[in-house]
Amino acid sequence: MHIHILGICGTFMGSLAQLAKALGHRVTGSDANVYPPMSTQLEQAGIELIQGFDPAQLQPPHMPTAPDLVIIGNAMSRGNPSVEYVLDKGIPYTSGPQWLHDHVLQGKWVMAVAATHGKTTTSSMLAWILEYAGMAPGYLIGGVTKNFPSSARLGDTPFFVVEADEYDSAFFDKRSKFVHYNPRTVILNNLEFDHADIFPDLAAIQKQFHHLVRTVPASGLIISPANDQALAAVIQQGCWTPQQQFAVRGYDQQTAGDTTAEWQAVLLAADGSAFSVLHKGEAVAQVHWAQTGLHNVNNGLAALIAARHVGVTPEHAAKALEQFAGVKRRMECLADVHSIKVYDDFAHHPTAIKTTLAGLRAKVGDEKIIAIIEPRSNTMRMGVHKNALNQSVTDADDVLWYQPANVDWAMDEIVNKSPVPAKLLRDLDELIHSAISISEPNTHIVIMSNGGFGGVHQKLIDHLTKHAL
Repeated sequence: MHIHILGICGTFMGSLAQLAKALGHRVTGSDANVYPPMSTQLEQAGIELIQGFDPAQLQPPHMPTAPDLVIIGNAMSRGNPSVEYVLDKGIPYTSGPQWLHDHVLQGKWVMAVAATHGKTTTSSMLAWILEYAGMAPGYLIGGVTKNFPSSARLGDTPFFVVEADEYDSAFFDKRSKFVHYNPRTVILNNLEFDHADIFPDLAAIQKQFHHLVRTVPASGLIISPANDQALAAVIQQGCWTPQQQFAVRGYDQQTAGDTTAEWQAVLLAADGSAFSVLHKGEAVAQVHWAQTGLHNVNNGLAALIAARHVGVTPEHAAKALEQFAGVKRRMECLADVHSIKVYDDFAHHPTAIKTTLAGLRAKVGDEKIIAIIEPRSNTMRMGVHKNALNQSVTDADDVLWYQPANVDWAMDEIVNKSPVPAKLLRDLDELIHSAISISEPNTHIVIMSNGGFGGVHQKLIDHLTKHAL
């Protein structure tokens, strides 16, 4: 079958394309912006990519044959020339999540990770634990995990790990992607208001999460934190599946968390680089790893519990986590130049910014931290979280805010009310020069954006390399 994918360079759709190719289909795809790293991954898989959405791409001679099926990404909308052509010509079409359900997930033990934050990291951890245990899982992850060569594969066993996104499925299916997956093991890792472009309030997202809960069988398992009130409200709407809850206890008694949860992680290091795992009060494993931050301890514990549901012992899972190499763009250290470290982080929400900076502060102590932040996600660009941004950066020494042209609100107030020294810039070259001017040896520069940020990462590294401080 010839499958053409509209919007193929998104992380979900690009991963889906690789699964379709692995099933033996001829796969082509188009997108408005065809660029690395996803374009490179797709080309290596033998998938033909086309720039733009000219309907001619769907017809000979641009293709030897017209596609038998078009998978339409959720970034596509009515008015898109290729979408209109598909509808006019009656070409069979479907959404990505529906195709995944129909052609990949049937007969699988699906393990889904749903959350506002940490889906990609937790999914990567879980897939790696199963891989380390010799269970050869299939997976679809919305990012590039360093433990695997690609973001998706079919796998050799019934187990399939999927990053379960609450975003909508397609212009013709406004349900969240994850309601299509019919998982048996589910991690509900956290829940906050986000995606303000499609959800009016938190209650609307909770409704979708409860739709997911409704699909989990009584023989399955739902794993969730003990102290997340938004998720507790979801479960209170009705749950027909066994649950196991977890909590992370702090390095000292003053920051101790919930002590009644069935599963607990007790920090052995303030930065989260080591922790003990307790099950019903009994120590069952220890983890000493390269990750830091309470959020990653939380993610790792959730993945360990999910892996236990399919037979991986906590001790074995802990050993796997110690070899977890991380995910690209999640506090990824890109360079260390003249004792200045440059990191790339996908931060898309004030909570993500806050937890990331807190983890780094716990790791580096009094060394200087500079946060460079582009509020690029749809919700951030709308200004929905603007009142929470100031308190998200309290662990930085300096903050450089970048205001892109498409941000719908003026960010001057963020700078004026900043609890730490802050500056607002609208030019990338000025941004780089400002960062360098306030840097010193043993400085950590964290670039936070869920987009390409105009290539500022490499530009900054190049400048640091050429010019000693």
